[in-house]
Amino acid sequence: MASGRVGSKRQPRREPSRKGPLSGIIGKPILAAGAAAHVSPFHPRLLIVAITLALAPPALAAEPERTTERSITVSAQGSVTADPDIAYFSVGVATDADTARDALAKNSLAMTKLLEGLQAFGIAQRDIQTSAVNVEPRYTLAKDNRTQTLSGYRVTNQVHIIVRDVKRMGDVIDQAITLGANQIGRVSFEISNADALKDEARKTAMTNARKRAELYATAAGVALGPVLRIFEEPAESRLAPIGVQRAVSGAVPVEPGSRTLSTEVQVTWGLR
Repeated sequence: MASGRVGSKRQPRREPSRKGPLSGIIGKPILAAGAAAHVSPFHPRLLIVAITLALAPPALAAEPERTTERSITVSAQGSVTADPDIAYFSVGVATDADTARDALAKNSLAMTKLLEGLQAFGIAQRDIQTSAVNVEPRYTLAKDNRTQTLSGYRVTNQVHIIVRDVKRMGDVIDQAITLGANQIGRVSFEISNADALKDEARKTAMTNARKRAELYATAAGVALGPVLRIFEEPAESRLAPIGVQRAVSGAVPVEPGSRTLSTEVQVTWGLR
């Protein structure tokens, strides 16, 4: 009796199935109603791309196209003319002596008399300011026109005077000369309320600018919008010519003239 052993063939070990949530769909046939059809299996990467696109947020709305804001820019001037009401001038005394000390002593006496006399004449002490004091030697040219010899010294003392009533300017100069002044110069005139007058010139300039801008806007068939920019050009006051001479009463005729304060603006408006 023969004996035999039935051997068993070892089966290969199978790895556990790793199924994802889409494993039941991928690679299986899809049946449509009334007919059978087979769809080729999807590639996993293609499906991931499709899902990613489906879940992506909607594209941002395109920004509206920016349009250039329409505007108009004009320039205009404004000016105000007024008579000066403040006068300035310098007055001084020059004295000579053989020595610098003697020249300085003589000059000090003369200047004291001048300053006290001007204050007594109505010039306030705050309106008198020393502007220069000079001591310089004097030389005499020899007959041969080649050599110079020291002949003495000259002392000069000058003060700056403010006359707040321009009508008295001539009288003040005459009084200074009477008191011993032998140097007069640098006469000028100003307007005390120049800042307020300059503001009036600015208002006039803006009014003129608006009139000009409205003229252009109307001709172009549009309307002015809000003001976008204002720029003021620097401008200086100037003397205005006068037709009739108006000499200030007094021993010394003085002509103050008139002064024009002007300004120029550049204004930009939006258009509607």
